[in-house]
Amino acid sequence: MLSDNLLAKLNEQMNYEFFSSQVYLAMAGYCSSESFDGFANFFIVQAEEEKFHAMKIFHFINTLGKRTHVSGMEEPQNAYTSLLDAFEHAYAHEQTVTKRIYELSDIAWNEREHATINFLKWFIDEQVEEEATFDSIIQKLRRIDKDSNAFYMLDAELAQRTFVPPAEGQA
Repeated sequence: MLSDNLLAKLNEQMNYEFFSSQVYLAMAGYCSSESFDGFANFFIVQAEEEKFHAMKIFHFINTLGKRTHVSGMEEPQNAYTSLLDAFEHAYAHEQTVTKRIYELSDIAWNEREHATINFLKWFIDEQVEEEATFDSIIQKLRRIDKDSNAFYMLDAELAQRTFVPPAEGQA
């Protein structure tokens, strides 16, 4: 049975995932304004993923017969000094998301709420992937530094990124 405390924390995380979508749209806006179209695409796709995560929690809460509570969001950071700066902020943001998911999981474990424990496993796995993705891009950006050819290739690679929601049962 979902406690009021766990329900409140799930709602907070749902709203944080919506906020995360806004964070990445702001980063896409920065990239687009600098004509980094591939990087902008990367962040637009990331924003779609975050909205998917929020809706996943939304549907989980509703499936349990509980009430979602959508709240307002703070304004995300919109200015960055460089692509590396944007990706470092994104990586730090994902580390915060991971911490929040772990805290939710700890609450579910302490309350022995097995449905939520099982549900959150997907998010834990997802966060490993998210952090690895951002860390990898940061390492590439640091290596290429001022190499315009390598930079162009990475921008072109990120322009190919798409988001396809996982099939039911895989999500």
